Amino acid sequence: MIKQELEKLIAEKRASIGVIGLGYVGLPLIVEFGLKGFKGIGFEVDKKKADDINAGRSYIVDVSDENVKKCVDAGKLTATTDFSKLADCDVIIICVPTPLRKTKDPDMSYIIAAGEEIQKYMRRGQLVILESTTYPGTTDEVLQPMFEEKGFKLDEDFLLAFSPERVDPGNPQFQTHNIPKVVGGVTKDSTEVASLLYGQIVENVYSVSSARVAEACKLWENTFRAINIGMANEMAKVCNALGIDTWEVVRAAATKPFGFMPFYPGPGIGGHCIPLDPHYLSWKARQHGFDSQFITLAEQINSSMPRYVAGLVRDALNDAERSVKASKILILGVAYKKDIDDMRESPALSIIDLLRSRGADIVYHDPFVPEVTFDHAYTIGDGEPLQNTELTDELISGSDCVIICTDHSNVDYHRVCELAPLIVDTRNALNEDIRSGSKAKIVRL
Repeated sequence: MIKQELEKLIAEKRASIGVIGLGYVGLPLIVEFGLKGFKGIGFEVDKKKADDINAGRSYIVDVSDENVKKCVDAGKLTATTDFSKLADCDVIIICVPTPLRKTKDPDMSYIIAAGEEIQKYMRRGQLVILESTTYPGTTDEVLQPMFEEKGFKLDEDFLLAFSPERVDPGNPQFQTHNIPKVVGGVTKDSTEVASLLYGQIVENVYSVSSARVAEACKLWENTFRAINIGMANEMAKVCNALGIDTWEVVRAAATKPFGFMPFYPGPGIGGHCIPLDPHYLSWKARQHGFDSQFITLAEQINSSMPRYVAGLVRDALNDAERSVKASKILILGVAYKKDIDDMRESPALSIIDLLRSRGADIVYHDPFVPEVTFDHAYTIGDGEPLQNTELTDELISGSDCVIICTDHSNVDYHRVCELAPLIVDTRNALNEDIRSGSKAKIVRL
């Protein structure tokens, strides 16, 4: 029986683990398997990434060069662009992107491409696991038929499961090994073997009754966050209109020990999950005739924030008797969250686009991002790329307005307050201590 064969290989750490896609999800995962004694093969379409891994270099903030090199030197990790080596793997885990089309419908092309590569080289006795965030039904509606086309039978020739990734880039407390892993197989055997596999590297595994439950779980998690961030952003607008300090209100509300969880406003939402995942859920709901109004409203509020921030900048410059046109505006932070280099769906890009479209001269400083391009789905235009600028005293004092879009930890905000004439703080980076004594006009979200 395939179940017993795979269980034996996993328990004895003789199972070869293949991971398709070595990004923020796939690389930490395959390194964790390597550190626990499993042999892993990473599959990439980007040759440079494969070369970096084979040279013992990491390009992901949460994975150290030391751990990559340790796995490579021990023969536990290799990376390749040769997908024929999928035939050598006992377990294949798909960790590819799942973006949205411009119509905001799911783009399944990466999952399908990975499935086609597996289909080409598939052999009897493999466990395939999808980790890419997607709509409920993808694992059994899309992948299962592809593998059965080759004549393989589920439970007899292969096993198939879904386990949602829960990576939080840049989070020093929660990483792959200590984030509980939800696992749902298309069949009971698939669930049990996939759970056994993840139990080798993760402290807690939570098995559910089906792949569809596991798929819906991830969408529920991030839709919850998107909706509550939307509420926080709406409350920030209300508080500003009433002349109330938004952040003081949140701090006060957070003292309640039950029935409240603090969410914070910002210039918009970014990253690969929160801006995208709710659309997967609402798209699937529409296929069944259901209109998910909460999701739609939250998306409208969150996507309006870059324009709201641009409006704050315009009004603040007007108060200083300047127009946006020809003003020099310094953007502090362009990554979508603090202390990482990930710009996917970053609201800073839309803010830059909006202000450039009104004639502003934009420069930015972000110690994690050397260059900004404007080929992202949610930006308004396709302006010229920008290069990171050193944060000198002259740059700060010579800017008509400084916008804090991302509150990176290694920026000296005291110095920014001392030198900048006007600051728009969208992240509450300037606490009361930093603001006190500042001569800058400070506008806070």
